[in-house]
Amino acid sequence: MKRLASGASWLCIIVPFCQCLVDYQLSAAVNPGTFATPTANVRPRFRYWLPDASVDVDTVVADIAASGSLGAGGIELLPFFEYGGQIGSQPAGADWSTYNFGTVPYRNLFAAALSAHEKHGLVMDFALGPNQGQGVPANQNNTGLQWDLVPFTAEVPDNGSFVGLIPGWGTGELVSFATARVTSNKTITFEATGLLGIENVTYDQYVLSSGSLLDQTAQVSANGTVQISLQGKEDGQHYRIFSFYQKLSGNKNLQFNNTSNGSIFDEGSYVVDHFDAKGADTIIQFWEEHILVDGIREQLQNSGHYAWEDSLEILSNVSWSRSLPSRFQELFGYDIKPFLPLLAFRDNNIGLQPTEPGSFECILDTDDQGVGYINDFRATLAAGYQEYISTLTDWTHRLGVSLSLQPAYGLPMDMQTVIPDVDAPECESLSFLDSIDLYRKFAGPANLAGRQVISNELGAVKSSAFRYHLPELLFSANRGFAAGVNQYVIHGQAFSGNYYQTTWPGHVAFDYHFSEPWSPREPVWEHGFEETLNYMARVQHVQQSGVPKIDVAIYNKESATSLQTVYELPELIERGWNYNYLSPENLELPQAVVENGVLAPEGPAWKALVVQSGSNLTLSAIATLQSFAESGLPILFVGAPPKLYPTASKASNVTVFEEHLAVLEATEGVYTINEDQLADQLSTLGLCPKVSTNTNGTWYTTWRETTEGGYALIYADLIASSGNVTVADTRTPYYLNPWTGTQSPVLVYEQDLTSTTIPLELAGNQTAIILFTDSNNTCSVPAYHVTSAPAGVIGADFTLSGGLGVHVTTTVNDGEAVLSNNAVCSIDGSGVPAAFELTEWELIAEHWEAPSNISNVEQPMTKFNTTHSLSVLTSWLDIPALVNTSGIGYYTSTFMWPTDTTNTTASTLGAYISFDNVLHSLRVQVNGNQIPPLDITHARADISAYLQPGNNTVTAVVPTTWWNYLKTILDTLESSGLLPLPLVLEAVAGQPLPGASDEGLMPGVHITPFKRVVC
Repeated sequence: MKRLASGASWLCIIVPFCQCLVDYQLSAAVNPGTFATPTANVRPRFRYWLPDASVDVDTVVADIAASGSLGAGGIELLPFFEYGGQIGSQPAGADWSTYNFGTVPYRNLFAAALSAHEKHGLVMDFALGPNQGQGVPANQNNTGLQWDLVPFTAEVPDNGSFVGLIPGWGTGELVSFATARVTSNKTITFEATGLLGIENVTYDQYVLSSGSLLDQTAQVSANGTVQISLQGKEDGQHYRIFSFYQKLSGNKNLQFNNTSNGSIFDEGSYVVDHFDAKGADTIIQFWEEHILVDGIREQLQNSGHYAWEDSLEILSNVSWSRSLPSRFQELFGYDIKPFLPLLAFRDNNIGLQPTEPGSFECILDTDDQGVGYINDFRATLAAGYQEYISTLTDWTHRLGVSLSLQPAYGLPMDMQTVIPDVDAPECESLSFLDSIDLYRKFAGPANLAGRQVISNELGAVKSSAFRYHLPELLFSANRGFAAGVNQYVIHGQAFSGNYYQTTWPGHVAFDYHFSEPWSPREPVWEHGFEETLNYMARVQHVQQSGVPKIDVAIYNKESATSLQTVYELPELIERGWNYNYLSPENLELPQAVVENGVLAPEGPAWKALVVQSGSNLTLSAIATLQSFAESGLPILFVGAPPKLYPTASKASNVTVFEEHLAVLEATEGVYTINEDQLADQLSTLGLCPKVSTNTNGTWYTTWRETTEGGYALIYADLIASSGNVTVADTRTPYYLNPWTGTQSPVLVYEQDLTSTTIPLELAGNQTAIILFTDSNNTCSVPAYHVTSAPAGVIGADFTLSGGLGVHVTTTVNDGEAVLSNNAVCSIDGSGVPAAFELTEWELIAEHWEAPSNISNVEQPMTKFNTTHSLSVLTSWLDIPALVNTSGIGYYTSTFMWPTDTTNTTASTLGAYISFDNVLHSLRVQVNGNQIPPLDITHARADISAYLQPGNNTVTAVVPTTWWNYLKTILDTLESSGLLPLPLVLEAVAGQPLPGASDEGLMPGVHITPFKRVVC
């Protein structure tokens, strides 16, 4: 079957399905609108960086309206305070006490923001606290604040006696004083990446005799002294003592210099305990007392959406809660205190403290080196964190909103364990590295738990402020879509008004470092951004519809989340298999049932479960897999045997593990295969992907099933490619165009009794969405369709009056299209003009520059035009007068139509226009007619309806980013009293400024004539 471009056919403007999504958490209908016009509920939102509550409220309201008019669903209100004071102190003139989070001015601004959302039909997310939402203003002695566990150690004299003050006495409340015999020790140095680059990190490692760990806290006197005698060491060994103290960390998510201490607002804001309900209660009490008054509670019910918390960027020596020892005892039945020395290393913030793992590491002289105790500790942290989440969840539901947060990753916990506890779990493009595999790890637990929304903080890229292009944003978004992410919060929107010690172009969060301070001052804001937001909204509408159906589940267990690829072999992807990951804790959820050989049939409906080479398998997971296999679910062990995931439980030993594993492997329906046999084994079992692929590139697929139809999404990774998708569905297929909101019948495909095969050509980073339904009463469909056509057929269309027509180029001579009614349609492209490139262009460059008074952000910018004649399109960097220019390019070119005035087939001729490389965004007019929005990953459109005999004019409007201009005046700019960070890095670390970026309309604008042949 020959391939046919996917985008051309009869367009039906309104997609028929207007379903009601169900908010899983609130059991309430959420109106998503239609595919063509999604509501705010399913549109992307902007993270909105509020400098502080002193800013002009009317400007905030105007910013909200501006984002809504652009196509966003609202904002996520984040009181920034210069990243909680971590980037810079409060600028001169600011008063962060008076305008702190939760003060009367903040409450008034919060109410105004909610009102603006309600007025414009938007919904608002809001941070639970200042900065990243990880705490609130509080009394510094509040026991619901973050706790820290501080370790100390000292060597016992060679005679085995220690008399005196224990190490660290006075640091805090003594939790444990322990002793252990060290059988060997060494000093280790390694390289780690810190804030200032690569650093050398040195620590001491002690190997402890497993039977020698003793908790001797009872021996410590009230004044911190102890007298002990330890005997029995061998030559080369020594004893050590260990002291552990718990204390309120005093860590803040908002800190600033202030001499007054008259109220909690003078102290900034403290991080709360994230491993106990008391931390959540502290947040709740603050909100009830300081924010949810004067009608705000009622406003939240009208326009509030998600209460939100960012990733857990909280620091410590050892992650801790005062309730942890008792929780640990309850969960595991033994006392953690003797084993605290094993927790002193890399059990703080793994993501943010790589250069501060701890000054010493203790391991046991056992087979698992004491990892079982660490695993139990981390499971206890997760249990406390789940209690924190559930307490916040119950409260937000009482308010009529839901909870969204970025769960667990970065801290020593397995994020997959806690993802199901979050109403709308959120990941991020930055930490997840735009990795489809990592997103699959995140999506699996959410899919199983029935979470309708998987959110993502999108578009934070280092060293990209003001030089971030929309195709980069789409790259990040599409990779998330391909893995099941279906809601984006764009990083971010800038406050557009004046602020202290801030010049034009306005307040810039993260000091000109991270992308992107979107605002109406961006050239693209009113020149193409709307199309991208509408694209994202429509894909989100599809990806939040119905239920995701996934082909295969892959077992995955980690003690602490590592943001690394799990399944690295390409064969599943190459054959179109869709998969994601589940942890053993996920397999214990009530939704994890097997019926008719399918796991979670009412949800993702996984057809098989894979345990890949060397997986960490728990004893409980073996029992669960045994039950699944006996219920008919295929279990496939791939590659090397799994390893025991140890705990300190006496039942958790290798012998018991191997016995249970042997029984499982001998069970009918359990298979042990080599790594390269997985796809073949799935086929041998009679299984096939819901959406299989056969392509010369790499395509990722998803499938969503609704009561009236199914949606296939196909994403082409990185490079242009072609091939076929075969969908196990025989309902009528329709293309959905997320750029225009239109729907059209697929006109070229093959179908048998069980499946539909559709040829596709996709550009790199392009998506295609195909709806399968028999419930469509809006679009007319021909009585027959094309099953194959020559390569020179580049499109097709259907109208009731004009029938089914194929678009034939000059490359086809005496070809045939085969129809589904077994008829043959003769195709001849002779007489069709050859494709040609538009080369002669006039460019009017509208220069955008700073206002005359750069200190007044609200003063209109300086704008002026220059005109340039271009025989060949090129980057603005290659046009001397535009090298340091930002703004808008208005490009005009002309061509004659038809190109051959003697052509006798002119009445049946049409043409496509295509743009090979869109750097940022693009709007196009033909003869003064605005053509529909272009897919900027593959900018191509049928312009036949706009052509006229004789001279035809093409106008392209192309915005740039700001960087090429801003870098020339960077030393005159400041935000909140800070110089742009790129200048600081250049001066302090010798890091060169980010380079200039290509801008403008690039070469490769083609007109491709065709003849419409009716079949």
